[in-house]
Order: sequence, then structure tokens, then C-alpha cells
Amino acid sequence: MSNSQDNLFDKVQKQTDLNPNDIYKVADSVKNADFSDETTVRQLVQNLAKMADQPISKSKEDKIVETITKNNMPVDMQTLNKMFKK
Repeated sequence: MSNSQDNLFDKVQKQTDLNPNDIYKVADSVKNADFSDETTVRQLVQNLAKMADQPISKSKEDKIVETITKNNMPVDMQTLNKMFKK
């Protein structure tokens, strides 16, 4: 891993308490994931919430899963942020 990658992961770990190995595991798990499959997407959402130590309500989880599986993902960060903060 290059120094810039090390620095990036150090910053991420300091700000989020996420282990770089956990980030790699998630990245590997989604490489060939079927995002139209509700079970796959739900597991991913639950894993990410657990990794981030952020509880997620059932209604918010349902909304995120539906948005992803129906391929209605917003493309701008402002909309994504609003969706996750509701």
C-alpha cells in the first residue's frame, strides 16, 4: 500500500473508528453483489451500520434497501446525506 493510501486509511480510522481491513472486506463483498436482491442489500446496509456503530431504524433500513434495489439511487451527495439523516 502506498503512503497516500496509508494516510487516507489513517484519517478514516481516526474519524470513524473503522478498521481498514473492515473497509476492504466490505469493498470485496460488494464487487459482484446483486444490488437488485433485497436480501443482499439489506445485509450490506446492516453490516455498514454495525461497522459504523450507528443504529438504523427498520423504516430507514427499508427505505435505503428499496431505493437501492429499485435502482433509484440519487447521484448527488446532498440528496444522499438527506436520505441517511432522515
